[in-house]
Amino acid sequence: MVARIVVAAPASGSGKTTVATGLMAAFAGRGLAVSPHKVGPDYIDPGYHSLATGRVGRNLDAFLCGEELIEPLFAHGAAGCDLAVVEGVMGLYDGAAGRGELASTAQVAKVLRAPVVLVVDASSQSRSVAALVHGFASWDPQVRIGGVILNKVGSDRHEAMLREALDESGVPVLGVLRRVSQVETPSRHLGLVPVAERRAAAVEAVRELGARVRAGCDLEAVLALARSAPPLVGGAWEPAPWGLRPQTPAPQPPEGLGFAAVSAEQRPVVAVAGGAAFTFSYAEHVELLSAAGADVVTFDPLRDEQLPEGTRGLVIGGGFPEVYAPELSANEPLRKAVAELAFSGAPVAAECAGLLYLSRSLDGQPMCGVLDGEALMSERLTLGYREAVAVSDSSLAVAGTRMQGHEFHRTVLEPAAGASPAWGLHQPSRRVEGFVQQGVHASYLHTHWASQPGIARRFVERCAG
Repeated sequence: MVARIVVAAPASGSGKTTVATGLMAAFAGRGLAVSPHKVGPDYIDPGYHSLATGRVGRNLDAFLCGEELIEPLFAHGAAGCDLAVVEGVMGLYDGAAGRGELASTAQVAKVLRAPVVLVVDASSQSRSVAALVHGFASWDPQVRIGGVILNKVGSDRHEAMLREALDESGVPVLGVLRRVSQVETPSRHLGLVPVAERRAAAVEAVRELGARVRAGCDLEAVLALARSAPPLVGGAWEPAPWGLRPQTPAPQPPEGLGFAAVSAEQRPVVAVAGGAAFTFSYAEHVELLSAAGADVVTFDPLRDEQLPEGTRGLVIGGGFPEVYAPELSANEPLRKAVAELAFSGAPVAAECAGLLYLSRSLDGQPMCGVLDGEALMSERLTLGYREAVAVSDSSLAVAGTRMQGHEFHRTVLEPAAGASPAWGLHQPSRRVEGFVQQGVHASYLHTHWASQPGIARRFVERCAG
């Protein structure tokens, strides 16, 4: 059994990332194997979690993957660990708009039967904190608020008033972090700056978070709370063909997909973009590609002038190409190599930042020119969950495949001539999105392949063919 807690808050900006990352670092510093998790589609916080624990940060998203995969994906990531810390998203009960508790921190806590540590920004309240905590603790009896960590506390007197008020609530105070104890974690238009862009400073910030949480929190009480979680009864997800556990018989592929076994001699090289410009990815994607028969090799479009030797397929995830547009543009040899691969008909999967990189230009800077469209920064933030259906057959899916996805960008891309749409989106309004062109599937939509593991299988089969 893995001890586990969920770190939640009444609202965004309360200090969840500060506390969750600090707890991870503090417990890892004591020699515990700590498994880091993040509720929702966030790609940036898991990078800080990985620094704190030395393990891959993993997401738990009931909208993208379905509630039924939350426990198996958690068990997969937490295998062999002493403790799992799950950082929530937004406020405890906030989830997909108009969908009740779906994709909320509360839903994940209930599925995992994990106690919740509530992080409260106490900077502008005293006795009212008890009413706030009481309300969150009593709203849903299936959510167990096991303790409170008070953040941004101003003084000893302020702390005393808060503790006195919470004595009446019956919810224990597990820690107090002072207002002066905030560690600088710079942000920009899409959230925190990723670890890959400020690694040395991020390492120091995580170290400091661990030290301050150690000093301000009762780690023994937090650990005892985590160990009070009951055993989980389900098995772990595995990146085997179709994403099933080995003991589960694999179903036959749907007619027409044409999947074929990939032998050891046929393992194609699939290049995956990384580095500072392309930091948005789910660990399960690489695991699925490898399990489907690919040799996965990471490359950095900012530095590498050629694709990995023998590349037969290319995956370019999300990130911040707009921040690095001049550097990406300056790497002309790699841009030409990507274009040559794409125009050869090889499978290419590009999400959001990858879509921009394949365009003709980004804010006037020449990109790969695979898609005949111009990308520009926009004042408008496009953000939200999406229900999607594949409009065109592609290297990822046959037309009619249904997926759940997420959009998060401040750019727009003019229509690319000569391409078919990738997805039909059903919320908040009906529209088509993305591009399918030869072997290229490029879209703003972020998806989690664990919900449709046949995507990785189809992609690798086409690389091997």
